[in-house]
Amino acid sequence: DYYALFAFFQNIDEAGQISYAGFADAMPVPTMLLTTDEQDRQLDILRRKTREAEHRFRNTRESSRGRFDLWLAAKPADVAAASVPVGDYPLDAIIEGKVANRANAAQSGVAVESPKTVPTPQGAAAELDGQNGFTFPGVGDFKRTDSFTLSLWLQTPAIVAERAVVVHHSKAPVDAGSRGYEILLENGRIAFGLHYLWPGASLKVVTKTALVAGNWTHVTVTYDGSSRATGTHIFIDGQEAPVDVVRDGLFKDITYAKAEPPLTIGFRFRDNGFKGGRAREFRVYDRALTSLEAAVVAGRNDFAAAWMRPPAQLTTAERAGLFDYFGAQVDAATREAAAALHALREEQNALVNPLPEAMVMAELPAPKPAFVLQRGAYDARGERVQPGTPAALPLFPADAPRNRLGLARWLVDPGNPLLARVTVNRFWQLLFGRGLVETSDNFGRQGSPPTHPELLDWLAHDFVAGGWDIKRTLRQIVCSATYRQSSIASANLLARDPQNLLLARGPARRLTAEMLRDQALATSGLLVEKRGGPSVKPYQPAGLWEEIAMGKPRYDAGQGEDLHRRSLYTFWKRTVPPPTMMLFDAAERNVCTVSRQSTSTPLQALALLNDVQFVEASRFIGQRMLREGGVTLDARLTWAFRLVAGRRPAVRELSILNEIYAEQHALFRQNPEDAARHNGVGEVPTEASLDAADRAAAAVVAMALLNLDDALMRR
Repeated sequence: DYYALFAFFQNIDEAGQISYAGFADAMPVPTMLLTTDEQDRQLDILRRKTREAEHRFRNTRESSRGRFDLWLAAKPADVAAASVPVGDYPLDAIIEGKVANRANAAQSGVAVESPKTVPTPQGAAAELDGQNGFTFPGVGDFKRTDSFTLSLWLQTPAIVAERAVVVHHSKAPVDAGSRGYEILLENGRIAFGLHYLWPGASLKVVTKTALVAGNWTHVTVTYDGSSRATGTHIFIDGQEAPVDVVRDGLFKDITYAKAEPPLTIGFRFRDNGFKGGRAREFRVYDRALTSLEAAVVAGRNDFAAAWMRPPAQLTTAERAGLFDYFGAQVDAATREAAAALHALREEQNALVNPLPEAMVMAELPAPKPAFVLQRGAYDARGERVQPGTPAALPLFPADAPRNRLGLARWLVDPGNPLLARVTVNRFWQLLFGRGLVETSDNFGRQGSPPTHPELLDWLAHDFVAGGWDIKRTLRQIVCSATYRQSSIASANLLARDPQNLLLARGPARRLTAEMLRDQALATSGLLVEKRGGPSVKPYQPAGLWEEIAMGKPRYDAGQGEDLHRRSLYTFWKRTVPPPTMMLFDAAERNVCTVSRQSTSTPLQALALLNDVQFVEASRFIGQRMLREGGVTLDARLTWAFRLVAGRRPAVRELSILNEIYAEQHALFRQNPEDAARHNGVGEVPTEASLDAADRAAAAVVAMALLNLDDALMRR
């Protein structure tokens, strides 16, 4: 049953990887862009303009055939067989750790980990061991909107590897994003890809046939800047090779936010290098070469042969090749149309790149096979399983698709009680501290039976009948007589029913870590109600990450509204979770936690009295008390008590608050530097127009109120 359920999720288009910080910082794919209405409008306009520019380019190119015929007839003498590369590295000699660049002597290549050059029948070449190779700083920093070409002679190893990195412009392989572009050998086949983040935001093609192991082969890859697989071409020994399209979903740039990595041959961090391979004559062009130019780079004379032939005697392939060259290098109108198209793609790229993304699920064209794993080992596959549901539950509808959509419909089918029961049990646990089924993470035979099975069934049925309305169900529970009972119980009742299984009293439950922080911010008026957006970094003890976290990263606390967003948006590092949250029993997030513990420790009081977030909130509760609470001290203290505790203070409570305020006010009046220091805790200043001693004393009163049982507990 477990593996059959797992099979429903074998059609998700993802690699199970995240991009590590410093490599390719991005939301794991598949994702969707989180755009505003205005951004959607701008993108729609740019897409329309880009389609029109593509149409104009095709029309302009087609209309140039008359000019092409005149050019063919004239046979100008200044025709170049191929454009000049921006990088031209023979790789035939290493001098003082560098290799020459014939295109620009100031941009030499750099030898890494001591590769060596060896003589071959084709000339001297670099020999690689998988860990060494060459980098080419300042060359090949292309965007997805740029057209470019890479070419080189390579000799494949005698033993064909499943994967080998030949050329790449990236920081790390798939498990860190693979951002950039690359030429790989996959089981002897040439693969060429451009990636924002693999696999959902990538473009990749691979040749249908493999290279002959041990032979020298010339490889040229071209890309036209379209972000489409159709814009890529692979040439083997000067002839275009048929390819399979592996990915065609590139929608963001292949560049990095900060410094670009160097173009590299032979090796890559955490990847399989070009072990046992050889390379020579590596060239980089800042445009897509045409087919005849690719043949010239490979040492063929196709271009010269076609150029010397009379126009009437050209073959169809030769005429097409010369026409491509004419449009790319000669015809001004076609080149202008291509430049206009490139400018629009650049504009669209600039708009899309900074847009945030949200993780979604996307279907694969064909699901990956699922297998029973022997003893749970991922590499010990047993029999293949098909998507299905547990036999103990209602049958999967025969007419439902065997995918996630069908599973979702099965889950919410009114005839299937499981999802509704589990959900309302979680609601009950949230409000009462304990579910009707105590083992809220286990509704199976090894879990606890429900204390009130009829109530659980009724709540589940009502939840479904009410349209799965969560707010309605929660309101129904909190408005019930059961929830609204007093949580105070007699000694006799406590002895008979210590766990309140009979629901004879109301729940007594400390607020969660997030509730306590958000409540303090809300009552102080500091809470930022903004919804959505990236995680934020509120106050945290200085130097904590440097002391504990792996790699000693630095915690850069946020500023402005980032300090006062809801706890839902707090950045969470699993190895160093927010310490105040942990004091109040927040889940560490190393594993799934269905039910949190609820403790009471002295450290919690220490945090409420000293944590910057709570002290700052207390200052602003005190400021509100002074400004909004009335004229007399009793009125102000009563107002603040009602704000925090939700009720009026008793006479004794009001008397104690008066004593606290008077005592603290006198101390701060005698020690103005202490008042200034207390009023300066946190980033946001209180109003200087209010007396400093008044503000500090009111803040201490507010801190006492935030430590009241009424503020900490739900009763």
